Parts: sequence; C-alpha cells; structure tokens
Amino acid sequence: MTPKKMLGSALVLLAVLAVDAGAATKQELDRDGKKALKTLTSTVKAARMLNEKAVAVLVFPDMIKAGFMFGGQIGEGVLLKGGKPSGYYNSVGASYGFQAGAQKFGYALFFMNQKSLDYLDSSDGFEVGMGPSIVLVDEGMGKSMTSTTVTQDVYAFIFSQEGLMGGLGLQGTKITKISK
Repeated sequence: MTPKKMLGSALVLLAVLAVDAGAATKQELDRDGKKALKTLTSTVKAARMLNEKAVAVLVFPDMIKAGFMFGGQIGEGVLLKGGKPSGYYNSVGASYGFQAGAQKFGYALFFMNQKSLDYLDSSDGFEVGMGPSIVLVDEGMGKSMTSTTVTQDVYAFIFSQEGLMGGLGLQGTKITKISK
C-alpha cells in the first residue's frame, strides 16, 4: 500500500470513528464522566489522591481508537470541578507507526493547579505535549505516588481498555472545548 493510499485510509477511518463515536448528550456525558471517575478513584489509589488535590478533572469516558499503520482516536469528555460539570470537550488524535487494531478506552486528566486549567481554555485547542507538563501515570508509578511526589501540572490515567490495539498513548492528541 502506498503512503498516499494509507493516508486516505486513515482519513476514512477517522470519519468512521467520528460517526461511530456519536455525539453524546450533555446528560450522558455528565453521567458517564462521573461514573468513570468514581470507578477510577475507587480502584486506583493514586487517582483517588490526585482527585482530592486537583482543581478539576477532565474525563473522557468513551474514546475509540483504531488503525493500521495510520490511526485515529476520538471521543468527548466532561470537565468536573468539585464533582460538578463545568464544560465539555472533544479529544481527537492521529498517529503513525507500528500499530494495528481497534480499542475502546477512557482517560482522565487531573489538573493540579489553576494555571494548567486556565491554559486548557485559553489555548486554541489544548495539545497534549504542548503547554503544561503532563505525566501519564502507569501502574508502577501509581503505586509509588505520594502527596509529596505530585509536582507536575497535569496527570493522565488511561482506563477501561477493551479490544486489541498495539500501541496506546495520548501523543498527537488535541482537546478542544465544545458546546453542549
């Protein structure tokens, strides 16, 4: 397959993902976001600790990722401040490399200070890897995390993976505020 055909396939894939992801209603996002955060914080000690200290948590309960060489991911999320919805966002990502499969997952971004949260809305689409420093928390790091080791702007947790996908991350992801 030529690079041009692979790029075309990736664009078709993103269009299919966008239709399949479907736009959740405000009420669905509120419900699913709160439920996902509750499950995450009840099962992962580090997430519970971060949730207690975070100024806000942006939860994407239902992301869809698929690809073969070129890939894409898409989903919608809710920003929770003090446990209450205060904004809605979409997350779109693209990737290239050794990858194949399809997967559904969720992720949560814990904003640890007002400066990082302000950047979310003041930027023209929050790009993971640009702006505030983001740490992807894995199981090993989560076990050693304490309130004194929390020093970064934003912490990310990926959860509820279903399906089979080689390669999962948040590289090349753009988060943009949406109206609901």
